Amino acid sequence: MGLLRSTMPPHRFQLLAVLAFGVAMLFIENQIQKLEESRARLERVIARHEVAEVEQRHSEDVRWDSSRPVDKDDMVIIYNRVPKTASTSFTNIAYDLCGKNGFHVLHINTTKNNPVMSLQDQVRFVRNVTSWREMKPGFYHGHVAYLDFSKYGARGKPMYINVVRDPIERLVSYYYFLRFGDDYRPGLRRRKQGDKKTFDECVSSGGSDCAPEKLWLQIPFFCGHHSECWNAGSRWALEQAKYNLVNEYLLVGVTEELEDFIMILEAALPHFFKGATELYRTGKKSHLRKTTEKKAPNKETIAKLQQSDIWKIENEFYEFALEQFQFVRAHAVREKDGELYVLAQSFFYEKIYPKVRHQSGEVKSTREVTGRRFNLILHTARVTALFFARHQRVFQPLIN
Repeated sequence: MGLLRSTMPPHRFQLLAVLAFGVAMLFIENQIQKLEESRARLERVIARHEVAEVEQRHSEDVRWDSSRPVDKDDMVIIYNRVPKTASTSFTNIAYDLCGKNGFHVLHINTTKNNPVMSLQDQVRFVRNVTSWREMKPGFYHGHVAYLDFSKYGARGKPMYINVVRDPIERLVSYYYFLRFGDDYRPGLRRRKQGDKKTFDECVSSGGSDCAPEKLWLQIPFFCGHHSECWNAGSRWALEQAKYNLVNEYLLVGVTEELEDFIMILEAALPHFFKGATELYRTGKKSHLRKTTEKKAPNKETIAKLQQSDIWKIENEFYEFALEQFQFVRAHAVREKDGELYVLAQSFFYEKIYPKVRHQSGEVKSTREVTGRRFNLILHTARVTALFFARHQRVFQPLIN
Protein backbone atom coordinates (compact mmCIF):
# COMPACT_ATOMS: atom_id res chain seq x y z
CA MET A 1 0.00 0.00 0.00
CA GLY A 2 2.95 2.30 0.75
CA LEU A 3 4.31 1.72 -2.75
CA LEU A 4 0.87 2.49 -4.17
CA ARG A 5 0.76 5.77 -2.29
CA SER A 6 4.21 6.82 -3.46
CA THR A 7 3.52 6.15 -7.13
CA MET A 8 -0.10 7.43 -7.33
CA PRO A 9 -1.34 11.01 -6.84
CA PRO A 10 -3.54 11.48 -3.73
CA HIS A 11 -6.70 12.40 -5.67
CA ARG A 12 -6.39 9.29 -7.85
CA PHE A 13 -5.91 7.10 -4.82
CA GLN A 14 -9.00 8.61 -3.19
CA LEU A 15 -11.02 8.02 -6.37
CA LEU A 16 -9.85 4.42 -6.52
CA ALA A 17 -10.79 3.93 -2.89
CA VAL A 18 -14.29 5.33 -3.50
CA LEU A 19 -14.74 3.04 -6.47
CA ALA A 20 -13.60 0.08 -4.39
CA PHE A 21 -16.07 1.04 -1.67
CA GLY A 22 -18.89 1.29 -4.20
CA VAL A 23 -18.08 -2.07 -5.74
CA ALA A 24 -17.93 -3.66 -2.32
CA MET A 25 -21.32 -2.21 -1.33
CA LEU A 26 -22.89 -3.40 -4.58
CA PHE A 27 -21.44 -6.84 -4.02
CA ILE A 28 -22.80 -7.01 -0.48
CA GLU A 29 -26.24 -5.77 -1.58
CA ASN A 30 -26.32 -8.31 -4.42
CA GLN A 31 -25.31 -11.13 -2.12
CA ILE A 32 -27.95 -10.19 0.45
CA GLN A 33 -30.64 -10.15 -2.27
CA LYS A 34 -29.50 -13.54 -3.52
CA LEU A 35 -29.54 -14.83 0.04
CA GLU A 36 -33.15 -13.73 0.53
CA GLU A 37 -34.22 -15.30 -2.76
CA SER A 38 -32.39 -18.52 -1.97
CA ARG A 39 -33.87 -18.59 1.50
CA ALA A 40 -37.41 -18.24 0.12
CA ARG A 41 -36.81 -20.98 -2.47
CA LEU A 42 -35.26 -23.30 0.07
CA GLU A 43 -38.12 -22.75 2.50
CA ARG A 44 -40.61 -23.82 -0.17
CA VAL A 45 -38.54 -26.81 -1.28
CA ILE A 46 -37.91 -28.00 2.27
CA ALA A 47 -41.57 -27.46 3.17
CA ARG A 48 -42.72 -29.58 0.22
CA HIS A 49 -40.17 -32.23 1.11
CA GLU A 50 -41.25 -32.30 4.73
CA VAL A 51 -44.92 -32.46 3.80
CA ALA A 52 -44.20 -35.36 1.43
CA GLU A 53 -42.34 -37.27 4.14
CA VAL A 54 -45.08 -36.58 6.68
CA GLU A 55 -47.70 -37.85 4.22
CA GLN A 56 -45.59 -40.93 3.48
CA ARG A 57 -45.22 -41.76 7.17
CA HIS A 58 -48.93 -41.18 7.64
CA SER A 59 -49.81 -43.54 4.80
CA GLU A 60 -47.55 -46.20 6.30
CA ASP A 61 -48.74 -45.83 9.89
CA VAL A 62 -52.45 -45.11 9.47
CA ARG A 63 -54.91 -47.56 7.98
CA TRP A 64 -57.05 -46.38 5.08
CA ASP A 65 -60.36 -44.83 6.09
CA SER A 66 -63.25 -43.30 4.15
CA SER A 67 -62.55 -39.74 5.32
CA ARG A 68 -59.05 -39.60 3.76
CA PRO A 69 -58.84 -38.02 0.28
CA VAL A 70 -58.22 -40.63 -2.39
CA ASP A 71 -55.20 -40.65 -4.67
CA LYS A 72 -55.77 -39.12 -8.09
CA ASP A 73 -55.37 -42.55 -9.72
CA ASP A 74 -58.29 -43.85 -7.60
CA MET A 75 -60.45 -40.77 -8.10
CA VAL A 76 -64.03 -41.13 -9.30
CA ILE A 77 -66.22 -38.27 -10.49
CA ILE A 78 -69.98 -38.66 -10.82
CA TYR A 79 -71.83 -36.21 -13.01
CA ASN A 80 -75.50 -36.97 -12.32
CA ARG A 81 -76.57 -34.73 -15.16
CA VAL A 82 -79.92 -32.97 -15.16
CA PRO A 83 -81.65 -33.21 -18.58
CA LYS A 84 -81.44 -30.17 -20.86
CA THR A 85 -78.73 -28.29 -18.96
CA ALA A 86 -76.02 -28.54 -21.67
CA SER A 87 -74.96 -31.85 -20.19
CA THR A 88 -74.20 -33.45 -23.57
CA SER A 89 -71.97 -30.53 -24.55
CA PHE A 90 -69.95 -30.91 -21.38
CA THR A 91 -69.83 -34.71 -21.51
CA ASN A 92 -68.44 -34.62 -25.05
CA ILE A 93 -65.45 -32.73 -23.69
CA ALA A 94 -64.79 -35.53 -21.19
CA TYR A 95 -64.91 -38.10 -24.00
CA ASP A 96 -62.44 -36.05 -26.04
CA LEU A 97 -60.02 -35.70 -23.12
CA CYS A 98 -60.14 -39.16 -21.54
CA GLY A 99 -57.56 -40.77 -23.84
CA LYS A 100 -55.05 -37.95 -23.54
CA ASN A 101 -55.50 -37.37 -19.80
CA GLY A 102 -55.68 -41.04 -18.85
CA PHE A 103 -59.11 -41.60 -17.30
CA HIS A 104 -62.21 -43.63 -18.18
CA VAL A 105 -65.65 -42.30 -19.09
CA LEU A 106 -68.73 -44.42 -18.41
CA HIS A 107 -72.36 -43.63 -19.21
CA ILE A 108 -74.92 -44.73 -16.60
CA ASN A 109 -77.80 -45.89 -18.79
CA THR A 110 -80.91 -46.50 -16.71
CA THR A 111 -84.08 -48.15 -18.02
CA LYS A 112 -86.38 -45.53 -19.55
CA ASN A 113 -84.03 -42.85 -18.16
CA ASN A 114 -85.52 -43.38 -14.72
CA PRO A 115 -83.40 -41.31 -12.30
CA VAL A 116 -84.46 -43.39 -9.27
CA MET A 117 -82.71 -46.75 -8.83
CA SER A 118 -84.13 -49.71 -6.96
CA LEU A 119 -82.47 -50.42 -3.62
CA GLN A 120 -80.67 -53.46 -5.01
CA ASP A 121 -79.39 -51.41 -7.96
CA GLN A 122 -78.21 -48.70 -5.59
CA VAL A 123 -76.10 -51.27 -3.74
CA ARG A 124 -74.77 -52.74 -7.00
CA PHE A 125 -73.91 -49.32 -8.37
CA VAL A 126 -72.05 -48.24 -5.22
CA ARG A 127 -70.14 -51.53 -5.16
CA ASN A 128 -69.23 -51.21 -8.86
CA VAL A 129 -68.01 -47.63 -8.59
CA THR A 130 -65.89 -48.19 -5.50
CA SER A 131 -64.36 -51.59 -6.36
CA TRP A 132 -63.96 -51.51 -10.15
CA ARG A 133 -60.27 -50.67 -10.12
CA GLU A 134 -59.80 -51.17 -13.86
CA MET A 135 -62.08 -48.17 -14.43
CA LYS A 136 -60.18 -45.80 -12.13
CA PRO A 137 -59.71 -42.93 -12.45
CA GLY A 138 -63.26 -42.75 -13.71
CA PHE A 139 -65.84 -40.22 -14.88
CA TYR A 140 -69.42 -41.54 -14.59
CA HIS A 141 -72.31 -39.60 -16.11
CA GLY A 142 -76.01 -40.23 -16.40
CA HIS A 143 -79.50 -39.01 -15.49
CA VAL A 144 -79.43 -40.40 -11.96
CA ALA A 145 -80.51 -38.83 -8.67
CA TYR A 146 -77.86 -38.21 -6.02
CA LEU A 147 -76.67 -41.20 -3.97
CA ASP A 148 -74.91 -40.87 -0.61
CA PHE A 149 -72.19 -43.53 -0.78
CA SER A 150 -71.53 -43.49 2.96
CA LYS A 151 -75.07 -44.79 3.52
CA TYR A 152 -74.05 -48.10 1.93
CA GLY A 153 -70.94 -48.67 4.00
CA ALA A 154 -68.64 -47.80 1.10
CA ARG A 155 -65.03 -46.88 1.67
CA GLY A 156 -64.34 -43.59 -0.01
CA LYS A 157 -66.79 -41.26 -1.70
CA PRO A 158 -66.80 -40.06 -5.29
CA MET A 159 -66.69 -36.40 -6.21
CA TYR A 160 -70.02 -35.11 -7.47
CA ILE A 161 -70.35 -32.31 -10.01
CA ASN A 162 -73.37 -30.96 -11.85
CA VAL A 163 -74.87 -28.09 -13.84
CA VAL A 164 -78.24 -26.39 -13.32
CA ARG A 165 -80.31 -24.11 -15.52
CA ASP A 166 -83.06 -21.53 -15.22
CA PRO A 167 -86.13 -23.74 -14.53
CA ILE A 168 -88.41 -22.28 -17.20
CA GLU A 169 -85.70 -22.24 -19.87
CA ARG A 170 -84.88 -25.86 -19.07
CA LEU A 171 -88.53 -26.91 -19.37
CA VAL A 172 -89.00 -25.03 -22.66
CA SER A 173 -85.92 -26.72 -24.10
CA TYR A 174 -87.14 -30.14 -22.97
CA TYR A 175 -90.65 -29.51 -24.37
CA TYR A 176 -89.35 -28.82 -27.89
CA PHE A 177 -86.72 -31.56 -27.63
CA LEU A 178 -89.47 -34.18 -27.19
CA ARG A 179 -91.14 -32.95 -30.36
CA PHE A 180 -88.36 -31.93 -32.72
CA GLY A 181 -85.20 -33.49 -31.29
CA ASP A 182 -81.84 -31.79 -31.81
CA ASP A 183 -78.92 -31.60 -34.19
CA TYR A 184 -77.01 -34.30 -32.30
CA ARG A 185 -79.11 -37.17 -33.68
CA PRO A 186 -81.47 -35.44 -36.15
CA GLY A 187 -82.85 -38.67 -37.64
CA LEU A 188 -84.04 -40.14 -34.34
CA ARG A 189 -87.81 -40.19 -33.88
CA ARG A 190 -88.86 -38.46 -30.66
CA ARG A 191 -91.69 -39.42 -28.35
CA LYS A 192 -93.88 -36.39 -29.13
CA GLN A 193 -92.88 -36.07 -32.78
CA GLY A 194 -95.71 -34.66 -34.89
CA ASP A 195 -97.14 -32.47 -32.13
CA LYS A 196 -96.84 -28.93 -33.55
CA LYS A 197 -98.33 -27.12 -30.54
CA THR A 198 -96.06 -24.38 -29.24
CA PHE A 199 -95.09 -24.07 -25.60
CA ASP A 200 -97.23 -20.94 -25.29
CA GLU A 201 -100.25 -22.78 -26.65
CA CYS A 202 -99.61 -25.67 -24.29
CA VAL A 203 -99.51 -23.42 -21.23
CA SER A 204 -102.59 -21.42 -22.25
CA SER A 205 -104.57 -24.64 -22.77
CA GLY A 206 -103.35 -26.27 -19.56
CA GLY A 207 -101.45 -29.10 -21.22
CA SER A 208 -99.72 -31.75 -19.11
CA ASP A 209 -96.32 -31.47 -20.84
CA CYS A 210 -95.91 -27.87 -19.71
CA ALA A 211 -97.63 -28.09 -16.31
CA PRO A 212 -95.79 -26.59 -13.30
CA GLU A 213 -95.14 -30.12 -12.00
CA LYS A 214 -92.77 -30.62 -14.97
CA LEU A 215 -90.56 -27.93 -13.49
CA TRP A 216 -89.84 -30.19 -10.51
CA LEU A 217 -86.64 -31.91 -11.58
CA GLN A 218 -83.46 -30.16 -10.50
CA ILE A 219 -84.33 -30.26 -6.80
CA PRO A 220 -85.04 -34.04 -6.72
CA PHE A 221 -81.84 -34.73 -8.70
CA PHE A 222 -79.85 -33.06 -5.91
CA CYS A 223 -82.10 -34.24 -3.09
CA GLY A 224 -81.65 -37.92 -3.92
CA HIS A 225 -83.50 -41.18 -3.41
CA HIS A 226 -85.76 -40.19 -0.52
CA SER A 227 -89.46 -40.37 -1.29
CA GLU A 228 -90.02 -36.77 -0.19
CA CYS A 229 -87.52 -35.60 -2.80
CA TRP A 230 -90.02 -36.39 -5.53
CA ASN A 231 -92.98 -34.73 -3.84
CA ALA A 232 -93.39 -31.66 -6.06
CA GLY A 233 -93.24 -28.45 -4.04
CA SER A 234 -91.70 -30.01 -0.93
CA ARG A 235 -89.68 -27.51 1.08
CA TRP A 236 -87.95 -30.38 2.87
CA ALA A 237 -86.68 -31.53 -0.52
CA LEU A 238 -85.48 -28.00 -1.27
CA GLU A 239 -83.46 -27.80 1.95
CA GLN A 240 -82.01 -31.27 1.43
CA ALA A 241 -81.01 -30.35 -2.11
CA LYS A 242 -79.30 -27.19 -0.84
CA TYR A 243 -77.48 -29.17 1.82
CA ASN A 244 -76.22 -31.72 -0.68
CA LEU A 245 -75.15 -29.05 -3.15
CA VAL A 246 -72.98 -27.32 -0.55
CA ASN A 247 -71.65 -30.37 1.28
CA GLU A 248 -71.52 -33.19 -1.28
CA TYR A 249 -70.72 -31.52 -4.60
CA LEU A 250 -67.27 -30.30 -5.52
CA LEU A 251 -68.72 -27.81 -7.99
CA VAL A 252 -72.12 -27.00 -9.45
CA GLY A 253 -72.16 -24.69 -12.45
CA VAL A 254 -74.92 -23.04 -14.43
CA THR A 255 -75.70 -23.53 -18.11
CA GLU A 256 -75.55 -19.80 -18.76
CA GLU A 257 -71.90 -19.71 -17.59
CA LEU A 258 -70.70 -23.12 -18.74
CA GLU A 259 -67.27 -21.94 -19.89
CA ASP A 260 -66.49 -20.56 -16.43
CA PHE A 261 -67.58 -23.87 -14.90
CA ILE A 262 -65.20 -25.77 -17.19
CA MET A 263 -62.34 -23.35 -16.49
CA ILE A 264 -62.66 -23.82 -12.72
CA LEU A 265 -62.87 -27.59 -13.08
CA GLU A 266 -59.69 -27.60 -15.16
CA ALA A 267 -57.89 -25.60 -12.47
CA ALA A 268 -59.17 -27.80 -9.64
CA LEU A 269 -58.88 -31.21 -11.33
CA PRO A 270 -56.25 -30.96 -14.09
CA HIS A 271 -55.75 -34.75 -14.00
CA PHE A 272 -59.18 -34.99 -15.64
CA PHE A 273 -59.81 -31.66 -17.30
CA LYS A 274 -56.45 -30.36 -18.54
CA GLY A 275 -57.15 -28.76 -21.91
CA ALA A 276 -60.94 -28.62 -21.38
CA THR A 277 -61.27 -24.83 -21.59
CA GLU A 278 -59.42 -24.57 -24.88
CA LEU A 279 -61.37 -27.52 -26.25
CA TYR A 280 -64.66 -25.88 -25.28
CA ARG A 281 -63.69 -22.62 -26.96
CA THR A 282 -62.39 -24.14 -30.18
CA GLY A 283 -63.80 -27.67 -30.42
CA LYS A 284 -66.59 -28.62 -32.78
CA LYS A 285 -68.53 -30.51 -30.09
CA SER A 286 -68.82 -27.70 -27.55
CA HIS A 287 -72.29 -26.64 -28.74
CA LEU A 288 -73.10 -29.79 -30.64
CA ARG A 289 -76.51 -30.45 -29.15
CA LYS A 290 -79.05 -27.74 -29.91
CA THR A 291 -82.78 -28.28 -29.66
CA THR A 292 -84.52 -27.80 -32.98
CA GLU A 293 -87.48 -25.46 -33.60
CA LYS A 294 -87.32 -24.00 -30.09
CA LYS A 295 -89.37 -20.82 -29.61
CA ALA A 296 -88.95 -18.53 -26.61
CA PRO A 297 -92.13 -18.25 -24.48
CA ASN A 298 -93.98 -14.95 -24.32
CA LYS A 299 -94.36 -12.81 -21.20
CA GLU A 300 -97.84 -14.10 -20.42
CA THR A 301 -96.63 -17.71 -20.43
CA ILE A 302 -93.72 -16.91 -18.14
CA ALA A 303 -95.92 -14.94 -15.75
CA LYS A 304 -98.42 -17.79 -15.52
CA LEU A 305 -95.71 -20.36 -14.66
CA GLN A 306 -94.16 -18.03 -12.12
CA GLN A 307 -97.40 -17.92 -10.18
CA SER A 308 -97.00 -21.55 -9.14
CA ASP A 309 -95.39 -22.52 -5.83
CA ILE A 310 -93.42 -25.21 -7.61
CA TRP A 311 -91.69 -22.64 -9.82
CA LYS A 312 -90.96 -20.45 -6.79
CA ILE A 313 -89.24 -23.32 -4.96
CA GLU A 314 -87.36 -24.57 -8.02
CA ASN A 315 -86.26 -21.03 -8.83
CA GLU A 316 -85.12 -20.52 -5.23
CA PHE A 317 -82.86 -23.54 -5.61
CA TYR A 318 -81.54 -22.27 -8.94
CA GLU A 319 -80.77 -18.85 -7.46
CA PHE A 320 -79.06 -20.55 -4.52
CA ALA A 321 -76.89 -22.62 -6.86
CA LEU A 322 -76.09 -19.57 -8.99
CA GLU A 323 -75.03 -17.55 -5.95
CA GLN A 324 -72.81 -20.37 -4.72
CA PHE A 325 -71.19 -20.76 -8.13
CA GLN A 326 -70.53 -17.04 -8.45
CA PHE A 327 -68.95 -17.07 -5.00
CA VAL A 328 -66.61 -19.89 -6.01
CA ARG A 329 -65.79 -18.17 -9.30
CA ALA A 330 -65.00 -14.87 -7.59
CA HIS A 331 -62.31 -16.62 -5.54
CA ALA A 332 -60.95 -18.72 -8.40
CA VAL A 333 -60.64 -16.49 -11.48
CA ARG A 334 -59.99 -12.86 -12.38
CA GLU A 335 -60.88 -10.81 -15.44
CA LYS A 336 -58.20 -8.91 -17.34
CA ASP A 337 -58.69 -7.14 -20.66
CA GLY A 338 -62.01 -8.89 -21.12
CA GLU A 339 -60.51 -12.36 -20.60
CA LEU A 340 -60.84 -14.64 -17.59
CA TYR A 341 -57.77 -16.30 -16.14
CA VAL A 342 -57.34 -18.71 -13.23
CA LEU A 343 -55.59 -17.46 -10.11
CA ALA A 344 -52.28 -19.09 -9.22
CA GLN A 345 -51.71 -20.93 -5.95
CA SER A 346 -51.68 -18.39 -3.13
CA PHE A 347 -50.45 -20.50 -0.21
CA PHE A 348 -47.48 -22.62 0.83
CA TYR A 349 -46.39 -24.39 4.01
CA GLU A 350 -43.81 -23.19 6.50
CA LYS A 351 -42.74 -23.63 10.13
CA ILE A 352 -43.29 -27.38 9.96
CA TYR A 353 -42.43 -29.15 13.21
CA PRO A 354 -41.02 -31.48 14.30
CA LYS A 355 -38.21 -31.19 11.77
CA VAL A 356 -37.75 -34.12 9.42
CA ARG A 357 -34.77 -36.32 10.30
CA HIS A 358 -32.75 -37.17 7.20
CA GLN A 359 -30.90 -40.41 6.49
CA SER A 360 -27.67 -38.97 7.91
CA GLY A 361 -29.42 -38.64 11.24
CA GLU A 362 -29.09 -34.85 11.24
CA VAL A 363 -32.04 -32.52 11.51
CA LYS A 364 -31.74 -29.90 8.80
CA SER A 365 -33.34 -26.46 8.87
CA THR A 366 -33.41 -23.55 6.46
CA ARG A 367 -31.07 -21.51 8.64
CA GLU A 368 -28.49 -24.29 8.66
CA VAL A 369 -28.72 -24.69 4.89
CA THR A 370 -28.19 -20.95 4.22
CA GLY A 371 -25.86 -20.27 7.16
CA ARG A 372 -22.59 -20.76 5.30
CA ARG A 373 -23.52 -18.30 2.60
CA PHE A 374 -24.67 -15.73 5.15
CA ASN A 375 -21.39 -16.08 7.09
CA LEU A 376 -19.45 -15.48 3.88
CA ILE A 377 -21.32 -12.23 3.31
CA LEU A 378 -20.69 -11.13 6.89
CA HIS A 379 -17.00 -11.88 6.48
CA THR A 380 -16.89 -9.77 3.28
CA ALA A 381 -18.59 -6.90 5.09
CA ARG A 382 -16.11 -7.08 8.00
CA VAL A 383 -13.10 -7.08 5.63
CA THR A 384 -14.49 -4.05 3.79
CA ALA A 385 -15.17 -2.18 7.03
CA LEU A 386 -11.64 -2.99 8.32
CA PHE A 387 -10.12 -1.71 5.06
CA PHE A 388 -11.81 1.65 5.35
CA ALA A 389 -11.03 1.91 9.07
CA ARG A 390 -7.32 1.48 8.39
CA HIS A 391 -7.40 4.12 5.69
CA GLN A 392 -9.68 6.56 7.45
CA ARG A 393 -7.16 9.34 6.93
CA VAL A 394 -7.44 8.95 3.17
CA PHE A 395 -11.28 9.14 3.17
CA GLN A 396 -11.60 11.86 5.80
CA PRO A 397 -11.21 14.74 3.28
CA LEU A 398 -13.98 13.20 1.17
CA ILE A 399 -16.28 12.89 4.17
CA ASN A 400 -15.61 16.48 5.30
